[in-house]
Amino acid sequence: MSEARTIEQTAVQPDLIERPWQDPVSTPLADLDVARPSLFQANAQWPYFERLRREAPVHFCRDSAFGPYWSVSTYRTIKDVDENHETFSSEPGITIGDQDADFQLPMFIAMDRPRHDEQRKVVQPVVAPRNLATLEPTIRQRVCGILDSLPVGETFNWVDRVSIELTTQMLATLFDFPFEQRSRLTRWSDVATAGVTAGGLLESEDQRRAELMECLQVFTGIWNERVNKAPGNDLISMLAHGEATRNMQPMEYLGNLILLIVGGNDTTRNSISGGVLALNQFPEEYDKLRANQDLIPNMVAEIIRWQTPLAHMRRRALKDVTFHGQNIRAGDKVVMWYASGNRDESVFTDADRLIIDRPNARQHLSFGFGIHRCMGNRLGEMQLRVLWEEIMRRFHKVEVVGEPERSYSTFVKGYTKLPVVLHPL
Repeated sequence: MSEARTIEQTAVQPDLIERPWQDPVSTPLADLDVARPSLFQANAQWPYFERLRREAPVHFCRDSAFGPYWSVSTYRTIKDVDENHETFSSEPGITIGDQDADFQLPMFIAMDRPRHDEQRKVVQPVVAPRNLATLEPTIRQRVCGILDSLPVGETFNWVDRVSIELTTQMLATLFDFPFEQRSRLTRWSDVATAGVTAGGLLESEDQRRAELMECLQVFTGIWNERVNKAPGNDLISMLAHGEATRNMQPMEYLGNLILLIVGGNDTTRNSISGGVLALNQFPEEYDKLRANQDLIPNMVAEIIRWQTPLAHMRRRALKDVTFHGQNIRAGDKVVMWYASGNRDESVFTDADRLIIDRPNARQHLSFGFGIHRCMGNRLGEMQLRVLWEEIMRRFHKVEVVGEPERSYSTFVKGYTKLPVVLHPL
């Protein structure tokens, strides 16, 4: 998968996207560029972030595949940007790249007040506490069905059989999408975040756009059905009847669909996979979990911190500002590297380690802060909690038996393959 086009259909300079890696120690600080998808695919970004946190927590990169940008890499600097909506804007997009001018997809996460608040409010009830309580038995039933269908003692890809399947089933429920066609949701999510690379998911940009327009066509049919019915408890009905969303233009509808599909899919999917990997890398924590399963809720927060399923979010300065000693000019891109802030040793002791009883695990940055804090955070946590409760009832260990394959992206920090073998109790 490539960051050459992201959720925002990012335009980049092709001659720069595959530039050779820099040495994280000897490269002059002014030349350092961490926004290289191949770094994240190799899980090699950490020494770059460590240096930025230590030497330049607010750092200007003058030359990258995505143009010039500022990196903020410490916990404090990230939080200061994320909470300052008057200075740092989410418009026109939330990833390091820019949307193609002829294929704009507005979405409420890439809007400022008041439009952001008005549109988010329309769909917020789907993750309200009462609805989550209603959803939990359904989630548990589906988790049990998935786990009971897995082969024991045989190698299989955890990403496909568990992480993708569980999150796709949940998406189908939230959209009230035809359950037997739920794999289309996964495909549209992957198409939205993948890049055009040889032998990859997509062969051309035209193919991407055609598939996303197919997504729009299918969901327009669903919209037309539900707009003429009494308001329901699914996302499409909420959008169709919501005062702030019922008159959306088609591309804005598509943008919000992609936001909700990717937000409900990639983040939880990659935390499910990341948790299995982390417990294998730190087996003493797996022992700790076996001894005390009451740690699962805190472990879920720690997994989300350790994995950081979305590596960054981007803002744009609305005015000239002096920020932590650096002069940021109006219009500059400012990239909050959540993946780096979640490894900030000044906040998280032994930050590179998974510690399932970490006292401050819930202070992680993965959900963001302020008005753009992840809407579905409690739903994602619930899926992970229920999954691990049911895993521990069935298996002594989910053993990773090969190297994981990671996403080629600076945005989605995830996995395409995780070979495992299940060991029963």
